[in-house]
Amino acid sequence: MRRLERIGRLRDPVVRRLVRDAFAEELLGEPRSLGVVVVLTAFMFLVGVAYYVPTLTDVPPILWLLYADSAVAVGLGLLSLATLVPTVRSGEDLGAVPANRPLAYLHTLAFVWLVTFGLWPLVALNLAFEAYLTAPDAWIYYWGVLGTHLCFVALALLFPAFGYTTPGALALAAGLGVANVIVDYGFGYHPPLLYEPGPGLAAATLGITAFAVWLAARSFPCLGADTHVE
Repeated sequence: MRRLERIGRLRDPVVRRLVRDAFAEELLGEPRSLGVVVVLTAFMFLVGVAYYVPTLTDVPPILWLLYADSAVAVGLGLLSLATLVPTVRSGEDLGAVPANRPLAYLHTLAFVWLVTFGLWPLVALNLAFEAYLTAPDAWIYYWGVLGTHLCFVALALLFPAFGYTTPGALALAAGLGVANVIVDYGFGYHPPLLYEPGPGLAAATLGITAFAVWLAARSFPCLGADTHVE
């Protein structure tokens, strides 16, 4: 009964924020644990880059950042984590991380990209479920991809514990998300898949992007006049 009561408390947004902040402080608030998270994130970034490199020559260089979806998402996440290093090394908690407009844009874009492309494989791979599950390396191409990409979402959900957003940052994230869908499915520069995606995946990606922007707006505090800005 007590366990059910504790779970029920998570419906309270204040409780959810306290739980999130506690997890963030535990994972990102100590030099050693932050270092582990940074190393793991850097490894995922390198894996993502390796996934896209063989096909980059088929894409105009100006579109690379909108083509290499997952690699860019993890790269943005890595940059966000790097901004924590001076504060954490000085022994201060995450509440002391500097707040300014450039950082608000960075953390917001990282959050939206990580959530979008963390959830995207749940749709993209399951639209061709049989093809991926029967592939020779299904444990990598299906279970491995789903597992690692869900880690993107878990990482992003920690960012509001130290970051801020602005209406401009949210608008930019939404605009880039629409541009990404146009590049991927309008111009045909979508990530390598075992099938040719159609309008269904394009619409689903747009919906996931809208959800990620909405979640960012709900999760991040807004950088305002009452915020201590450095």
